[in-house]
Parts: sequence; C-alpha cells; structure tokens
Amino acid sequence: MFSNYLIGLREGLEASLVVCILIAYLVKTDRRDALKPIWTGIAVAIALALGFGCALEFGSQELTFQAQEALGGSLSILAVGLVTWMVFWMRRTARHLKSELHGRLDAALAMGTGALVATAFLAVGREGLETALFVWASIHAASDGTPRPLLGVALGLLTAILLGWLFYRGALRINLAKFFTWTGGMLVVVAAGVLAYGFHDLQEADFLPGLTDKAFDISGTIPPDSWYGTLLKGVFNFQPDPTTLQVAVWLLYLIPTLALFLAPARTAVKAPVHDRA
Repeated sequence: MFSNYLIGLREGLEASLVVCILIAYLVKTDRRDALKPIWTGIAVAIALALGFGCALEFGSQELTFQAQEALGGSLSILAVGLVTWMVFWMRRTARHLKSELHGRLDAALAMGTGALVATAFLAVGREGLETALFVWASIHAASDGTPRPLLGVALGLLTAILLGWLFYRGALRINLAKFFTWTGGMLVVVAAGVLAYGFHDLQEADFLPGLTDKAFDISGTIPPDSWYGTLLKGVFNFQPDPTTLQVAVWLLYLIPTLALFLAPARTAVKAPVHDRA
C-alpha cells in the first residue's frame, strides 16, 4: 500500500504543481477568461488517464493466462522505463519548470482557446498516463486480491491535491528539490521490484527461460501470507522465492540507476567577475 501511496503522491504532486503554476499565472496576469479552457484540458487529461487505466484492467481480463502474463510483463517493463525517465527529467528540470510552463502558456494565449486546452491537456495528460500505467503495473505485481493498492493510490492523489492547494494559497513552502530527490529515490526502489516481477511474468508466459531456477527460497522464514511478508511485498514487491533472472534484473537496474540518480548534479563552473568582464 505504501508503494502505491508513494506513486500517487509523487505523480499527483507533479500534476498539481503544473496546474497551480498555470492557474496562478493566469490569475496574476489578469487573464481569468482563459481559466475555462485550462480546466477543460485538465478534465480531458484526467478522463483519458482513467479510461486508459480501465482499458488496461478490463481488457487484460479477456486474455488467456499466458497472454495476460506476457502483457503484464511487457507493460511493467515499459512502465519502469517511463518512470525512470520521469524521475531523472524532474530532477533535471524542476528548477526551471515554472518558467518553461509560463513560456508555453504565453504562446498558447497568443494562439487562442484551442491552444490553451491543448497546453493544459499535454501538461497534465502525460503525468496521468504515466501514473495509470505504473499504478496498473504495481498493482499487477502486488496481486494480493485486496483493494489496498487502489486505496493507497487514492490517498496519495488526495494528499497531492491538498499539497497543491496549499502551495497555491501560499500556506506551505517546502524544498521541492529535496522532496523530489527523496521520493524519486524511493520510486526507483519500487520500480526495481516492478521490473523484476515483469521479467517473472515473461518467464511464466514462456517468453523467457529459467522459471524453475530459483535464486533462493526463504518462504519458511518469511511466509508470503504473514503480515511482514505482505508488508515487504506491498512496499518493495518482495518475493521470498525469486528466480535467478529476477534477482539479476533487480540488481542490474537498482544499483546503477540509484547511484546515478543520487549522484551530485553537475554544475558549470563560473568564471571570476573580472575574467567575465
């Protein structure tokens, strides 16, 4: 549940910040007439994300078991790729997000209503589609048959909406760079589990070999149905009897990705003032 809460919070807060920046800019520049197209674009983006999530969930139920596992494994790998790109992109551009959105909005205002709708739709829709795909992959990996993963996502999104509103009202100020760094690092850990389980799905679909080649089996020590086994699976997608391929994929993704993500950002060395002069 915590991993899904983190996904909802992280992705939802990015979308909330985008909406806050767009709305605040229009209000401060006295362009309230453009608010309706912005909200229209946001509503269409949310509807598209929900529709995409429903299509993934209900469409996959009509497939055979082998096809379901193949689809689940493929989409899990795709979701991890998108989320990895997203956390690195946000780490790189978080400081310039506001000015970038202002520039897009100025161009859209000059072009008319349709451009405003498209700007809001594209800004929020990308986050919505990424969230729907990664949430579906995470829930598919957890597969505990309870509504707790969806509840975690819903709570994360509600928290993100509340934080976004507080940001807009000026009642809350936090270091967003540190926030996105810590949540991004935790999301990389979650993504590693989703990726490993995605490869396990492909093994169950007979797309990859080694399903019976277990790296270890500690089911007796950490039973999957115990409270701590359920907690580990919910947070880290932990499996007490992973295959050798799963462990290899988990390590090969987590260690270099986390090292690169947490490495200090490179900054250009500025020349002394007299040299620049």
